Amino acid sequence: MTSSTARAGNLPASYTTFVGRRRDIAEVRRRLGVTRLLTLTGVGGVGKTRLALEVAAAGRKGFGDGVWLVDLAPVQDPSTVASVAASALGVPDLSARPVVEQLGRHLAGRQCLIVLDNCEHLVDACAALADALLSAGPDLRILATSRQPLGIAGEHVVTVAPLSLPDEAVELLRDRAAAIQPDFVVTDANRAAVTRLCARLDGLPLAIELAASRLRTLTVEQVLDRLEDRFALLTGGSRTARPRQRTLRALIDWSYELCAPAERSLWSRLSVFAGGFGLDAAEDVCAGNGIAPEDVLDLLDQLVAQSVLLITEREGQPRYRMLETIRQYGLQRLAESGEENTVGALHRDFYRTLAERIADGWYGPGQEEGLARLRAEHGNLRAALEHSDAGTALALVAALRFHWCADGFLGEGRRWLDRALAASPEPTAARARALWVAAWAALLQGDHPAADRSLAEAGELGAWLNDPVVCAYVQGFRGTSALFRGQLDEAVSRYERAVAAHEAVGDGPGALISLFQLAIAQAHTADPRAERTGRHAVSTAEAHGERWSRSYALWALGHDAWVRGDQESGTALTRAGLEIQRGFNDYVGVALMMELLAWITASGGDHERAGRLLGAVRSLWHDIGTTISVFGPHLAERHEQCERSVVGALGPEAYEKALAEGGEHDRPGLAIAYALDAEPPLGPGPAPAPVPGPLTRREREVAALVAQGMSNRRIAAALVLSPRTVDGHVEHILAKLGFGSRSQVAAWVAVNQVPTP
Repeated sequence: MTSSTARAGNLPASYTTFVGRRRDIAEVRRRLGVTRLLTLTGVGGVGKTRLALEVAAAGRKGFGDGVWLVDLAPVQDPSTVASVAASALGVPDLSARPVVEQLGRHLAGRQCLIVLDNCEHLVDACAALADALLSAGPDLRILATSRQPLGIAGEHVVTVAPLSLPDEAVELLRDRAAAIQPDFVVTDANRAAVTRLCARLDGLPLAIELAASRLRTLTVEQVLDRLEDRFALLTGGSRTARPRQRTLRALIDWSYELCAPAERSLWSRLSVFAGGFGLDAAEDVCAGNGIAPEDVLDLLDQLVAQSVLLITEREGQPRYRMLETIRQYGLQRLAESGEENTVGALHRDFYRTLAERIADGWYGPGQEEGLARLRAEHGNLRAALEHSDAGTALALVAALRFHWCADGFLGEGRRWLDRALAASPEPTAARARALWVAAWAALLQGDHPAADRSLAEAGELGAWLNDPVVCAYVQGFRGTSALFRGQLDEAVSRYERAVAAHEAVGDGPGALISLFQLAIAQAHTADPRAERTGRHAVSTAEAHGERWSRSYALWALGHDAWVRGDQESGTALTRAGLEIQRGFNDYVGVALMMELLAWITASGGDHERAGRLLGAVRSLWHDIGTTISVFGPHLAERHEQCERSVVGALGPEAYEKALAEGGEHDRPGLAIAYALDAEPPLGPGPAPAPVPGPLTRREREVAALVAQGMSNRRIAAALVLSPRTVDGHVEHILAKLGFGSRSQVAAWVAVNQVPTP
């Protein structure tokens, strides 16, 4: 197991200290050593989640393939539990197989611990998932948290008790109070009151944290007096012991009532968010009717100070979230306020607008950031779809097309597309758009009959609506269908018409998907126009600051260069495409580019490294749940030729060893790092001296003269080349380095100390 793999996982960072429970941690870890399914049960607010996370973090070293948190609190639809788990584990939902089967394939042979958190409202679905995964992965352990057991064979149950009194409970109160009031200490003068307060809160960690937040403005005695009065009201005057659920409810009620009116309104409205939210979402969804947009940030800070909200991070973005007990309380208050439908509609509209803004601006800068935002908002996007009317759902699923098709959510996207199309059969522009998106998704899964049906209806509808953009996309994806079936002449013809159609309506960037596929189709037929097509795709992408399609165009150019016998350029172009892919989560793109790099490496004679690259590719295809044959017989044939070459050179045993070594790099980021960060030799024998970057010798000469401010014509004269040849070299330099200007080339030359010819 590699060190990178050993550090795998997604446990969130802790933002507060963990107090007490040393015996609990030791006992749960011991029980996990003898059982494969352990469920922590207990009342709300007792600390099941925090204990599970501490146990998981403490046991990281024992799980070579990672410790993974699956937070089910925001999930309402039991049918999506497996999809949520796949997303949390970073398993791409790209195959047409059921998600639970994809998860099982991924986990087979892996040594993981999965924390299924907040299962109580989805017990049957969680039980079915746990049973399926434990059957598929013999080295898998599951630690669940739930207010009730899952009830399947082999389950062990540990009931989480409140913190011990007075020691652990008092220590937690002291720690949390000191965090907001640094001079707070437990003294002889207040110790009895502190102890009595913790006892009245039944040692419940959440209750203690909420009470501690009030010590900013009240003394311990004042907090205790107010709670005693409230509990007396709750029990009709009796001060005898209460059920712990009523203790927590009473404390949350009191915390809510102590909030200012605007804070209470915001608390309720924020409860519509599933899995957290950002500041912009809170401002857009929750402002109005007593809350000014400019006041939202201050109100959020107040709720954080009162332990109603937690600050966290996801996909590198700062976010807020509520503990599920607090969120459920807020939802009840929201329903009582009569604002539930209004705020729900604002939530839905915010995420539709976000998705449409990212889709409409896709062919420009910010693609990586856009996809990262959608990944962070996946729970909210799912909630928005669940609560959308038919027309809104249709628009939203189409707007999420790059989230589905380029970011690992293809299977879930197809399910939403099918549902939305079935619910909205009217012949609208939104349906036409959703149809070609559905066709794209089906093609990526190799489902040609479904793609053909969607394209046929989309084509008819686009013509009837006189929508040239829809017709252009239909033409392009008909080209994709032909390419994937191996019908190259038809593919080239379809792509050419699609590109022309996009450009005719001023949608040049929209042609990029067809352009890079046209280049690869032309390369398959040894069409000399392939390089020009690929360059056109690269320059179009650069002109708009677009990166995703540019990476594929570089892959197409690399393939064409290799087919023409230019191994060095083929390697450099492919590596440049992979470098761009670092910013994405595109399993298919990385797998295709790694395949090409393996083929080029094998043709250069380094069969051992080619075998390791094929091993990394095999792991990627395995997680995708498909093979390269889905993307056309010509690519499949290249793969088979490479495999025969490597086996012939190494022998079956050494080949399997190379595959296994490469297979450890089983995620896009790991695979790219392996391919790019370890400098391979270009052929057999000793490795050559490293060169500055991916440029050929001639391209380095041209780059050095560009850095001197020479025009292409002057460079041509200096190197005794034709101006057209120099034009081509400059285009290659910009493409390989991922630059858009000559000044960037000059800076690169200075940093890398490229000598002047």
